[in-house]
Amino acid sequence: MTQTARFRRTSSRALLAAGLVASLALATGCAKSEDDNAGSGSGDKGSSSAQDANAGQEVASSGGGQTCDISTFGGKKLDLKGATVGFSQSEKEANPFRIAETASIKAEAKKRGIKLLTANAQSQFSKQISDVQDLIAKGADLLVIAPLNSDGWEPVLRAAGAKHIPIVTVDRKINATACKDYVSFIGSDFVEQGKRAADQMIEATGGKGTVAILLGTAGNNVTTERTKGFEEQIKAKAPGLKVVFKQTGEFAREKGQQVTEQLIQSKPDITGIYAENDEMGLGAVNALKSAGKKAGAVKIVTVDGTRNAVQGIVDGWISGVIESNPRFGPLAFQTLDSFTKGEKVGQDIVIKDSAYTEANAKTDLNKAF
Repeated sequence: MTQTARFRRTSSRALLAAGLVASLALATGCAKSEDDNAGSGSGDKGSSSAQDANAGQEVASSGGGQTCDISTFGGKKLDLKGATVGFSQSEKEANPFRIAETASIKAEAKKRGIKLLTANAQSQFSKQISDVQDLIAKGADLLVIAPLNSDGWEPVLRAAGAKHIPIVTVDRKINATACKDYVSFIGSDFVEQGKRAADQMIEATGGKGTVAILLGTAGNNVTTERTKGFEEQIKAKAPGLKVVFKQTGEFAREKGQQVTEQLIQSKPDITGIYAENDEMGLGAVNALKSAGKKAGAVKIVTVDGTRNAVQGIVDGWISGVIESNPRFGPLAFQTLDSFTKGEKVGQDIVIKDSAYTEANAKTDLNKAF
C-alpha cells in the first residue's frame, strides 16, 4: 500500500469546512498552571508562524457516525466567544509536536477572541490531573485536554461532570465513555499510522531482515495502536521481515538514543528501526552516527512529521516519516463551537495524515512542523 503524500493540506478555512461537512454527514465525528488571555502566548517557543499554527486538519471520518450533542451530554448552550476554555498540555515542550500543538490552540483562541487558560503537566501525570482540576476551579467552561495517559482520569471526570463541563481530548484518548464523560476525541488513526510505517519499512528493506521497534510511552493508546498496526502489517505482508527487539524510548530523543546504543551492542546487524515518534527516531540517528554507521545502513521509519525528521530523509538517514498532524486548534474550537450551539459533533473525529519519503521530502519540507 503506497500512500506517499496522499493527503495535502489546504487552507485552514477550507479544511474546517470540509471537517464539519464530513462529521455532520456521517451523523445523519512549568510547574504551575499558566493563565493566558487569548493570544498571550505570542512569545511561545512554538509560535514560529501564524501559517504553521493555523494549518489545521482535515477530517477523514467521524467514528462511524456516532455523535454527541449538548442535550444528550447534559448542560446548557452557550456562546463560545463569551466562554473560558482551559487547555491542558501533557508534555514538556521540548518536543516539536507539543510546541506546534500548543501554538495552534493558542493561535485559534486568539483568532476567535476567546479567553484561554493553559497548563503544562511537564510529563507528570499526577500534575496533569491537578492541573485540570485547577483549570476547573479557575472557571473553565470547556476543556481541551492532550492526555499524557489514557487511564486514571476519574478525579477529573467527576469534577467536570458535576459542573457539566464539556471535554474534548486531542491526540490521545482517555479510557472513558464518549458523550457521557467527555464529548469528542480528535486525532489520528494510530493503527493505520503503524500500518503505513510498516509499508514504508517493507519498501526500504525489500521485506527482508530484522527490525527493532522503539516504543512510545506505556499507558496510552498511541503506543499500543502504532505497535499493533506495524506488527500486523509486517506479519501479513512481509513474513521475511522479523521484529526482534522492542523497548520503550518514552517518545524522547535522549531515551531513543540510549535504547539504540543498547540495540547496536546486542544486535549489530539490525536491518531497520521503527521509531513511534520522530524524536526517538532522531535519537536513533545520533546513536548510529556515534557508532560510525553510514547514512542509510540501517533503515529508519518514524511517525510525526517534524522538520528535523523530514530533513533526515533529505540527508539519507531516515527512509520515511508518517505524518501525525499536531495542529488541533481550528478543529478543536470548531467542534466546541458547534457543540455549544446544540449541534451534533462526532465522538471520534479522525484526521487525515500525509507522509514523507525520498520522493517528496525536499519539496514538502516547508509543510513539516
